[in-house]
Amino acid sequence: MSNFAYYTIDRRVTAFSTTRHGGCSQGNYASMNVNAYCGDQPEAVARNREQLCRELGLSGVDRLIIPHQVHGDFVMKIDEGFLALPAASQQELLEGVDALITDQPDVCIGVSTADCTPILIYDPVHHCAAAVHAGWRGTAKRTVQAAADMMAVFYKSRYADLKAVIGPCISQKNFEVGQEVYDTFRDSGFPMEQVACLMPASPAHSQDGPAFRWHIDLVKCNALLLEEIGLLPEHICDADICTYDHVDEYFSARRLGINSGRIFTGIILH
Repeated sequence: MSNFAYYTIDRRVTAFSTTRHGGCSQGNYASMNVNAYCGDQPEAVARNREQLCRELGLSGVDRLIIPHQVHGDFVMKIDEGFLALPAASQQELLEGVDALITDQPDVCIGVSTADCTPILIYDPVHHCAAAVHAGWRGTAKRTVQAAADMMAVFYKSRYADLKAVIGPCISQKNFEVGQEVYDTFRDSGFPMEQVACLMPASPAHSQDGPAFRWHIDLVKCNALLLEEIGLLPEHICDADICTYDHVDEYFSARRLGINSGRIFTGIILH
């Protein structure tokens, strides 16, 4: 399974991100895209999902839970009742969901990204997990905190016990944003002196705009959010992979356009 990036969280879980390799999709979706909402051919997505399940040792694609994300902060619990529903009913419930939590074994929950920040959270005491999609909107809405809070409510998780992995996403030096994005983070209470900096504008913006533009550090933002609720800094791991710089290995919407594949970052409880 060399086409995956694996994260060492605990021997009782499998945590990973897919790369662009190992599937059958074509063009800007090449080749391991399992996301059905980004314009890829349905047949290719279905084959890639089957391949992913085989490589992960899942019994079938019904054990692969992929929400339709909307850059929000809605968190959904995957339980026995959900897993017993027909596929169509499950998919309807997964509409507009940006984070999942579960304590169900041998089920893969995950999120899709292509520059946005994927975050996995694991509770080794209560053996439960979360998968979170946090683009800049979701980060500003503190979606990762909402997921951890749901783990505390449903599984009695203690924040100090939680372990987190921040997966492949766009780095600060490549995440150039407008003043409105900076203002959103500032108004949301982020310490801007720690998470933002001014850098020379890219050629696409320097001719008809300010000479310098803001850059936001999404990894730092989400790490601070996790620390704010009580996660220990040593329990937060950064994969340190910039999707923009490594577009040959990982999908990047800023490099490929939105009509391209998505990385899938997931976790399985054993």
